[in-house]
Amino acid sequence: MIDPGSIKTWFGAIALILTFVAFYPYFRGVLGGAVRPHVFSWLIWAFGTVTVFVAQLSDGAGIGAWPIGVSGLITLCVAILAYLKKGDTTIVRMDWVFLLLAMSALPLWLLTETALSAVLILTFVDLLGFGPSVRKAYHAPYDENALFFALGALRNGFVIAALENYSWTTVLFPAAVGLACLFFVGLLIYRRSKIAPIASQKQD
Repeated sequence: MIDPGSIKTWFGAIALILTFVAFYPYFRGVLGGAVRPHVFSWLIWAFGTVTVFVAQLSDGAGIGAWPIGVSGLITLCVAILAYLKKGDTTIVRMDWVFLLLAMSALPLWLLTETALSAVLILTFVDLLGFGPSVRKAYHAPYDENALFFALGALRNGFVIAALENYSWTTVLFPAAVGLACLFFVGLLIYRRSKIAPIASQKQD
């Protein structure tokens, strides 16, 4: 008989491996100047992901939460690297709104004493955090790595499979972010298909 616990462990391990596999070429792209991530998006994602990791642990997510925690730390490294490598630092008023909303999650958690309240607002903010990157990707789709976000969607699928307790607190964030990653990949593919013919016409 197959031990469900061992299956969860394998799913969690696969999610962790996919996390590193996804981030490795992204880091190389940032260091090489081929990828210019939006600093504010990654800062918002880092803060939210780490907080969701803590919320998931508090609700018994178990091994399924660890890929989220590792991802949060790596995401923070991307934000720092993007700043140091002079990535996209264009900041508009709405970017500050996203950051303030993310920072409001912890006080809300303390006030309501419910981890789900923090996860709800951070999932919402994380999706809003795609805003600056979506805006940039629409105009400069080749500045982002589509494979990274595709692997991110796949990774979140394994994260959900590895969860030891299923609840809104543990499932909402990886499910929503996974779907957002798929949307982002679709946007990059669509915009590249539109820009490539225009670029070739200019060369002619």
